[in-house]
Amino acid sequence: MAQWGITWAASQREDLRANNVRNRRAPAWVPIILWLTDVLALELSLGLAILVRETLLTWWPNGLTWSDYALLAFIIATFPLGYMFWALYPGYGIHPVERMRRTFLITVLLFLTALLIFAILPATRPLGAILVATGAFAVFLVPILNALARELLIRAGWWGYPVVILGAGLIGAMVVRALRHERYLGLVPVAFLDDDPQKQGRLVEGVPVLGPLSMAEQVSRQGVREALVAISSIGRAELKELVHRLPFFHVTVIPDLGEPTIDWFSVRSLGRIHGVAVRKNLLLPRNRVMKWWMDRLLGWPLFVLSLPLIWLLALWVRLVSPGSPYFTQTREGLGGRSINILKLRTMYPDADQRLERYLAENPEAKAEWERSFKLKRDPRILPGVGHFLRKTSLDELPQLYNVVRGEMSLVGPRPFPAYHLERFSPEFRQLRHSVLPGITGFWQVLARSDSDLKLQEELDTYYIRNWSPWLDVYLLFRTVLAVLGSKGAY
Repeated sequence: MAQWGITWAASQREDLRANNVRNRRAPAWVPIILWLTDVLALELSLGLAILVRETLLTWWPNGLTWSDYALLAFIIATFPLGYMFWALYPGYGIHPVERMRRTFLITVLLFLTALLIFAILPATRPLGAILVATGAFAVFLVPILNALARELLIRAGWWGYPVVILGAGLIGAMVVRALRHERYLGLVPVAFLDDDPQKQGRLVEGVPVLGPLSMAEQVSRQGVREALVAISSIGRAELKELVHRLPFFHVTVIPDLGEPTIDWFSVRSLGRIHGVAVRKNLLLPRNRVMKWWMDRLLGWPLFVLSLPLIWLLALWVRLVSPGSPYFTQTREGLGGRSINILKLRTMYPDADQRLERYLAENPEAKAEWERSFKLKRDPRILPGVGHFLRKTSLDELPQLYNVVRGEMSLVGPRPFPAYHLERFSPEFRQLRHSVLPGITGFWQVLARSDSDLKLQEELDTYYIRNWSPWLDVYLLFRTVLAVLGSKGAY
């Protein structure tokens, strides 16, 4: 991401030129890039539908000409207007899961509307079948290509717009860390405002505290359109007055609920008043049924397609280290029941003895192990194949067998060893027992080995409380990106 600059004078003079917030928002053509990406995805979907029709379904007469295909290509090229009306261009501040949900729903709605119009008009009725095939490809290709385009924009530093945070305390620092972690939101913190003189002129999480809250008008004139209020020591009346007088287009109040896991909560309208509702999504019976069907519909095809790769990797392990290329581990499953999960072997047969000797001889490694139960230089790992399998997480592929057996899910909290689970709180372990463990999960995608026990607990709790089918699809997609980048894996 590009360096979002803020120039401010060490002398802290009061005029704005000394406390200048340089608005380095993303280029104005970013929405055009996203628009063109969606057009490309739609036209590619049409091309795949035509390819299937012309090569695999030649026995099916429909009387369509290339002029008919050209007409259909023109029609679907207008579909991004629907995405624009749903505020997806550029869509800063929309969580990737919510973006995926909106994209899917509007794509289905657009194709259904077009299909209804085609059915009414006699001249376009023959286009109905090819339109359905195009829509089947589009519901997958549009969100995937759009996500790839945003990833490229993020890496090029062309994504997001600046926001100012009011309050440079613990909550404000937490907000900065969260926004930097969730780069897809596109909210880039460029400055703090705080009335505490001891904080002014300092850096909090690398972001400067420009001055008091009274500078909001000056910061707004520099092009910052959104403010996040993260002040814990403010009364209700003061907060209400502050929000009303702030000059920003968008103001979001971050409540102080004590933990980063405040994203368990959502605002619920109760007529003229609002309450804070606690989500327990994956504990609802209907959601469990939906997730079970997703595992069946995706798990079986993935298991069958992965078998040749699993056999090749097993042969590689066998060539490096004699003995079975597979091994099983006993882990806790649904309800705390023991299950045997299957993995490709990445360690020496005497791995436990090697680890014990290494920790006894290396105090720093022992401290690292006790912090996260991971070692960047693990003496147990097989050379070559072991590091490759762990970097790519392909050693987990045989667990697709556990998925088809109903013992695991594609996405869920990872099934940790007993010594790992013992370090978690009893409340969290009880929450984990309420759901199936997963091959991949929120912790593995967002942090992998670069995390401690507290972060693992927070991320898994978030997943259970906020589960949705869109979240599972998003995490599966992010798993592929994390594996390709080998981020945090060792």
